[in-house]
Amino acid sequence: MNNYLILSFILFVIGIIGILKRQNLIMFFISTEIMLNAANLAFVSISKIHNDLNGQIFAIFIMAIAACEIVVGLSLCVIKFRQDKSLDFDLGESK
Repeated sequence: MNNYLILSFILFVIGIIGILKRQNLIMFFISTEIMLNAANLAFVSISKIHNDLNGQIFAIFIMAIAACEIVVGLSLCVIKFRQDKSLDFDLGESK
């Protein structure tokens, strides 16, 4: 079970690095999904360790939140692409 927690930590770090390094909106959302999946893996593995179903219920809630995040993210991508003809964002640049 400890290996699952280590894998969860590694996935979470990869997600954080992806958010901090990428300047594309789609890659930002993919990195967020990686972080949410890492949290799911941690919840389920801890749930298995303690023989409790609460972690698995939280994982189902996180999957629902991730589905909502995808819908909002795709709509933001469409709006951004219509305005700028690009999905890249630069935090230092103002128009």
